[in-house]
Amino acid sequence: MFSYILRRILQLIPVFLGSTLLIYAMVFAMPGDPIAALFGDKPPAPALLEAIRAQYHLDQPFFVQYFYYMKGLLTGDMGTTFSGQSVNEVLARTLPVTARLAIMAIAIEFVLSIIIGTISALRKGKVTDNVNLVISLIFLAMPIFVMCFLAQYFLAIKLGWFRPTVGAQNDWGDLWLPAIVLGLSLYATSMRLMRGTVIETLNQDWVRTAYSKGLPGYRVLPVHVLRNSLIPVITNSATNFGVLLVGATVTEYIFNIPGVGNVLFQATLKHEGPTIVSFVTIFVIIYVLVNLVVDLLYGLLDPRIRYV
Repeated sequence: MFSYILRRILQLIPVFLGSTLLIYAMVFAMPGDPIAALFGDKPPAPALLEAIRAQYHLDQPFFVQYFYYMKGLLTGDMGTTFSGQSVNEVLARTLPVTARLAIMAIAIEFVLSIIIGTISALRKGKVTDNVNLVISLIFLAMPIFVMCFLAQYFLAIKLGWFRPTVGAQNDWGDLWLPAIVLGLSLYATSMRLMRGTVIETLNQDWVRTAYSKGLPGYRVLPVHVLRNSLIPVITNSATNFGVLLVGATVTEYIFNIPGVGNVLFQATLKHEGPTIVSFVTIFVIIYVLVNLVVDLLYGLLDPRIRYV
């Protein structure tokens, strides 16, 4: 297993170089002058523009800019935003907020999908199963911004159970409403995966053998059925976790959450190359590490899987 983990970590190197080069090239190719755009309709003196471009190395060719970025990155310096803030400080301030939101959303999605998916599989073809499938289709079809507005109106404004927006106070308790919205938007796919794999597992020979040996259902279900049905759900949840780290932009904007989605959106509008590339690089590394952990969990869930 050690050689397998080492090989996966070494695979990070080409992924890291390829992703940073690709993202930097895409930012470099974006149209417009980001420095001139900072001043809006009142263009400054040309000498000032050239001085700011030289400060951010924007007057250099693409590969020279990339070299300066990689040089700073390897020494722990991710650059400076156009507002003068260190990208390291911005990332350290916003990443924990988005990570808390992603963890809460994935936990809600995981628990709901396992419980409801298992109940639907055990009640296959009955009223409970059909109701769950219809509800999951509604969540699949509903855009995320509609769910956000409905949750704010009914759960926050009408019932007063949550705060309608988050703002500067963003502890775990303040993120419940956006986490519930994200969890419900993701749970439908995992629930249907769980339902399908549980139905398939219930028809396997080892499950019928366990029942024929007289084992009770409360023993067969968690040990022989659920354990062998979790791999697709875990894979889907891990993918969703990576997506949430970079793809909760709409939810963070509607609930006014100061997370990485908001910062990345603003950086994209301003063409802030160092901010965009640094954030995406961190996301790539986190995404690869999360998938490595998921691969290792496969061996615990299914003893037939071996790492070579």
